[in-house]
Amino acid sequence: MDEKKQNDQIQLFENQKIRTAWDAEQEEWYFSVVDVVGALTDQSTPRGASTYWAVLKKRLKEEGADQLLTNCKQLKMTAADGRKRLTDVADTEQLLRIIQSIPSPKAEPFKLWLAQVGRERIEETIDPEQAIDRALETYLKKGYSEEWVHQRLLAIRIRNELTDEWQKRGVERGREYAILTDEISRAWSGMTTRQYKRLKGLKKENLRDNMSDLELVLNMLAEASTTSISRSEQPEGLEENRKVARRGGRIAGNARRELEQETGRPVVTAENAQTLQQLVTGVVEDAAELAEGTEELQHKDNKISDKDRDN
Repeated sequence: MDEKKQNDQIQLFENQKIRTAWDAEQEEWYFSVVDVVGALTDQSTPRGASTYWAVLKKRLKEEGADQLLTNCKQLKMTAADGRKRLTDVADTEQLLRIIQSIPSPKAEPFKLWLAQVGRERIEETIDPEQAIDRALETYLKKGYSEEWVHQRLLAIRIRNELTDEWQKRGVERGREYAILTDEISRAWSGMTTRQYKRLKGLKKENLRDNMSDLELVLNMLAEASTTSISRSEQPEGLEENRKVARRGGRIAGNARRELEQETGRPVVTAENAQTLQQLVTGVVEDAAELAEGTEELQHKDNKISDKDRDN
């Protein structure tokens, strides 16, 4: 698979993250074998899953499955530390054979999950709107407000337009995308992506999923501005695109500083998805208590009015 065309995604099986890659040319999913092994055997750490997979490979060789192991390839996928590393992957057919050698009560549910993943991808290729609908449903289930979700989906579209532009301009996926993303982030927020995540207390979580409305909007402005400048000037290679990324980010950075001066409050904060949802829940609960209190006062007033009428 051409690494530049490799479309990596995180899929969830019973709340366990499975790294996957979609090969558009072959129309085939590839799954991280270590992640699947970890999910099926309830391994608590990636190292435990890697050890289990190493033992399983020896067992498969003993069972005469050398061809299966030979056909399994390696792809660069993002590891827990954020770096791209080669990892063993298997397509659906290969994975089904591997699963047969894993004694796990989760094997049958996982097979159904595999079929579902494959079917959804085919449906989304035919009707891309289904991918948007599923993303909307996933975010709503996580407790995000519908308004925030619509902004997040718009942010995804703007990000995809930017990475498409980078690809046209000769920027390499992975490391160079990360460098330019950091330049944009530093220019508008004053922090690199890693520093931003540290501020919010994040590790593996997606930074954009933990942004407030204003943070999302300004990040979108930074990325959309970068795309617009790039389309106008058509820079080539990493260094020229780095300058454009800084300029695009500065546009949003200026907007942030002006807003902060007007409101007297910082836009970039330590609040993450958990604290933001707690804040929303608190507001809703306060509103409910206020409504209940108003009803009680109204009830008391009605009683007093009744007494006045009786007198």
